[in-house]
Amino acid sequence: MRVGPFMGRAHTRPGDHGPDIIAVALQHPGGSYAPYDARYRRLGWLRCETSTILGVWNPAFTPLTHAAAGLDPPDDVGMGPANYAIYIEARKADGKGYTLLRLGPYSQARHASQDADRLDSALEGRATTVVPGFTVTARPAPFDVSDHQLFTDPYEADAVALLAAAVEGVTAA
Repeated sequence: MRVGPFMGRAHTRPGDHGPDIIAVALQHPGGSYAPYDARYRRLGWLRCETSTILGVWNPAFTPLTHAAAGLDPPDDVGMGPANYAIYIEARKADGKGYTLLRLGPYSQARHASQDADRLDSALEGRATTVVPGFTVTARPAPFDVSDHQLFTDPYEADAVALLAAAVEGVTAA
């Protein structure tokens, strides 16, 4: 894929996708265990326009990369961060269950992770009793843009209050 005047190697990630945008993680052209690979991972998952994808990675492209030029990837690679979400799920011991609430999109993985931790803390000691017969947990995950209508904006209300309302709606039904 194009990253400024150079080429870059990337792996697709689940989450943001569509005909014009997919989620990717830039990779060091030398592989996952190459020196300085951490500089690529710090960028996180990115939203990539499909028009910038040149094709399947071939090691022959390595001389055309930032790494071959002795450069770190730029701070602005021309791609916005991919979006993240939180799924609050009620599951039985056999794995069957359903999603109580979807929160997203979050623009940073750490925000989704922090809210998921807050929700799990709010459930602490009650995760197995909030919805009888189910264990309720919150987990961060990629935001699936094709299901955007199923998500509640986490920036419009407190995540713990949204969880309480979702649980109340289930137990009242």
